[in-house]
Amino acid sequence: MAYQRIRQPKLSDVIEQEIERLILEGTLSPGQQLPPERELAKQFDVSRPSIREAIQRLEAKRLLTRKQGGGTFVTDTLWTSFSDPLLELLSTHSETQLDLLESRHAMEGISAYFAALRGTEEDFERISQCQKEVEKAIENKDVAQESSAVMAVLIAISEAAHNVVLLHIVRSLAPLLQQNVLQNLELLHRRDEVVEKVSHHRANIVQAILEREPEKARKASHAHLAYIEETLLDLTREESRRERSLRRIQQANES
Repeated sequence: MAYQRIRQPKLSDVIEQEIERLILEGTLSPGQQLPPERELAKQFDVSRPSIREAIQRLEAKRLLTRKQGGGTFVTDTLWTSFSDPLLELLSTHSETQLDLLESRHAMEGISAYFAALRGTEEDFERISQCQKEVEKAIENKDVAQESSAVMAVLIAISEAAHNVVLLHIVRSLAPLLQQNVLQNLELLHRRDEVVEKVSHHRANIVQAILEREPEKARKASHAHLAYIEETLLDLTREESRRERSLRRIQQANES
């Protein structure tokens, strides 16, 4: 029997695969700068030419971008799947916002479920820190800050789910999701009792994740979004009635 010779993988191939793995799992984020070649060579315990060859191939795959005199970065548009015109179109139509809110049930519910099931102590620490930032923004009555903090919680939970496909879906939708969160909060902040209840719901989700209760976390996520949807519809109807009343008053004054 003739045995086929086993070829040892090239060092540059191993380095390329390792960097790809770090990008795929989200350890290396879009726009993040890689250490200099000298430091990477030391970390991998290889020569600089091997590092350079791996980086060149990752550049060809458009996973890395090299800036003249400025270092090597993970491509910052790595997870951009929506064009700016489409993003603008989706974010400005009210019916689309409700569609997105419905879609969030699936994404956030499954993220919360798997985060509670698979999350590490490090994941939980990050989720807790992000949640504290949300609470701080609410205290400051800063809606823009709150929307950014809520988005950070959503990403932290999706990272804790340890499902790379789910993580990249959430990251690719991040601009649209944050716009949705901001628009929702601007309406919800019209009622103090609603803000308090939404904050309580969000805390329930985080608590269920930290307690490693997957089904409880999923149900808490669905209850949270269902309440937001119901409240937004009520606020929209209220706004419509108010506008109708103002039109009648204006018409009466003109006659």
